[in-house]
Amino acid sequence: MSSQPSAPVESTVMKVLWALSLSHLINDTLQALLPAIYPLLKDSYHLSFTQIGLITLTYQVTGSLLQPLVGYYTDRHPKPFSLAVGMSVTLTGLAVMSQAFSFHMLCLAAGMVGVGSSIFHPEASRVARMASGGKHGFAQSLFQVGGNFGTSLGPLAAAAIIIPRGQSHILWFTLLALAGVLLLSRVGGWYRRNLHLLKPKPSASGDAGVVRLSRGKVVFALAVLVALVFSKYFYLISLTNYYTFYLINKFGVSVQTSQVYLFVFLFSVAAGTIIGGPVGDRIGRKLVIWISILGVAPFSLLLPHMGLAGTIVLTVVIGVILASAFSAILVYAQELVPGNVGLIAGLFFGLAFGAAGIGSALLGRLADHTSILHVFEVSAYFPLIGLLTAFLPEVEPKKMRAARA
Repeated sequence: MSSQPSAPVESTVMKVLWALSLSHLINDTLQALLPAIYPLLKDSYHLSFTQIGLITLTYQVTGSLLQPLVGYYTDRHPKPFSLAVGMSVTLTGLAVMSQAFSFHMLCLAAGMVGVGSSIFHPEASRVARMASGGKHGFAQSLFQVGGNFGTSLGPLAAAAIIIPRGQSHILWFTLLALAGVLLLSRVGGWYRRNLHLLKPKPSASGDAGVVRLSRGKVVFALAVLVALVFSKYFYLISLTNYYTFYLINKFGVSVQTSQVYLFVFLFSVAAGTIIGGPVGDRIGRKLVIWISILGVAPFSLLLPHMGLAGTIVLTVVIGVILASAFSAILVYAQELVPGNVGLIAGLFFGLAFGAAGIGSALLGRLADHTSILHVFEVSAYFPLIGLLTAFLPEVEPKKMRAARA
């Protein structure tokens, strides 16, 4: 009889994880529409690269500054249906973007999409951990891969629907946002019925096998992780936002062809994401962080000197290696500060958005004053910041590390 009750629980947990991954796919597909249509907006509104960077900065800042606040608040006052509310704000932002007629309206719409994301990510990450059954790396990777796969679909959707037909056709994607609202309403129902899972159980918790560090060491480790997030996302945004311009300027490909190559890169990012979490569960988060950030450096330094075929191949390798870092960083940070899942998720998702926004604005400015080719030469050095991983403390007991060895 003891085995019978466990089956429904297992089934329910996996259903929740898949629902979260699917909703993350929807959320990030909608977010990815914005950078994917930058060439269209640049021509339609005669925007400079600086203005493109400012649109991204608006979106990334609203999607970053609110996330730690949302996470801190919901750690103490869980809001099961805030997930659906966040998707509703994104829906509204898309509707505004489809009808925008000026640079300032584009910024407003981008900001609304960012707000929706800032509400979605901390709570969704918390629910993923609730439903993980102790496999925290796996749960975060499954959640993340939906988002990264959605990010890869955005350029394809833009190339197929928006680029050929015009900005107003963004409105069709509000139907996808509506589907996300309905899906997240159901996830919110499960969340509300299982709030008891938020209560820590030290004797059975996965956090029990984590070395406890002094406050000073925790703060220092978090500072190193922040620097690593900036390293990762400064480089990632150079590819995500300016890769199409790079391919068009250097190799003379068409806008639609550049979108396909962007999809190939972003798909490789999705593939790398699903690897990072489970591998981190097995070999340790710190080793995954070492490999995923610093391991990109040789390829990033070589990239600006390659032809078209070599560029496509190298960006796939870069995407797979680099993407495996975030799940490992997030779970490592949650283990450093147990009991603050939403705050840590909000902080690091927020840092990811903020770093991407700042990086986009600075790189756009650099592109206006030099060239898009020079941007890729400079950004190639960002992964070297991964050397800071050496300063991260071990958070797992020696027995666990020895067992893996």
